[in-house]
Amino acid sequence: MKIYFCGAIMGGREHLPVFQHVVSRLKSLGHVVLSQHVADPNVLEQEQTVAAREVYERDVGWLRLSDAVVAEVSTPSLGVGYEVACALQLGKPVLCLFREGLSISKMITGNSSLGLTVATYGTVEELDQHLDGFLKNPGRPRC
Repeated sequence: MKIYFCGAIMGGREHLPVFQHVVSRLKSLGHVVLSQHVADPNVLEQEQTVAAREVYERDVGWLRLSDAVVAEVSTPSLGVGYEVACALQLGKPVLCLFREGLSISKMITGNSSLGLTVATYGTVEELDQHLDGFLKNPGRPRC
């Protein structure tokens, strides 16, 4: 399956180890992660040399190509929110993950879109359980 991974790039880099774990896990399960650069520690430097229009066209193109979207939403991000909304409009199943104990936007938690799953995790094991459940049947929402 082709997976589009979302995570905050401009802020929230303290979640980088989680991003790296998610991307590694997806790849180890045989999935193609179209946006694996989000988990690269040097992504800010890499993205500085790319024009805004190119980033938009590249990322929307990858969203269109993807079979599903996994978003780590622990850190508020305009880009991640936009990507989640775009994916849902395209009819893509979306898993939004966030760290237990954090409050996230009600635009995510209050969204009743059929393709959206929102899950909290406290441990890597819980994170993996949510990923595995979603990937077995990405079209079935869970909350």
